[in-house]
Amino acid sequence: MPERKTVEKARKDKREGKAPTTQAGEFVHEEIRKVRRGEHGARSPQQAIAIGLSKARRAGVALRPPGKGKAKARTRKSAEYAYEAGQGKRKPRRRPRVSRAVSRALKREPRSTASRTALSKQARRAASRRPASARSAAARKAARTKGAASRSAAAKKAARTRTRRRR
Repeated sequence: MPERKTVEKARKDKREGKAPTTQAGEFVHEEIRKVRRGEHGARSPQQAIAIGLSKARRAGVALRPPGKGKAKARTRKSAEYAYEAGQGKRKPRRRPRVSRAVSRALKREPRSTASRTALSKQARRAASRRPASARSAAARKAARTKGAASRSAAAKKAARTRTRRRR
């Protein structure tokens, strides 16, 4: 069950016209906080994120399930179920035994998966899996060879150039 504060933040995001992914981000943040506090664990950063997204869908965030080929069939089915439950198209059944089993299984999982390093590694891996067409070969090479500081400086310079050309 998500905290009331989280649901309120997501609703505020919706009122402000933010994307469903932004609204769902509130639930993911909550899940990461829960793992860090030690309420339960997660096998991987992806699992903590998935739990948060599922809670968001069940809470009524209009976050569509992944399309065919984007995720495993089982994941898609689970996301579809959560989405329909949140949109009021399906009556969720209370299953205390399943709920208890899930809680106990998550309590046995490690807590280190929601650490800053684990999450940054996960983000880096996700960034490297983006399609190559999103960036030119030269830009990819530059990103690999430059350090963080010079990358940041280059980005700032590019932003300045864009604003100057817009005028």
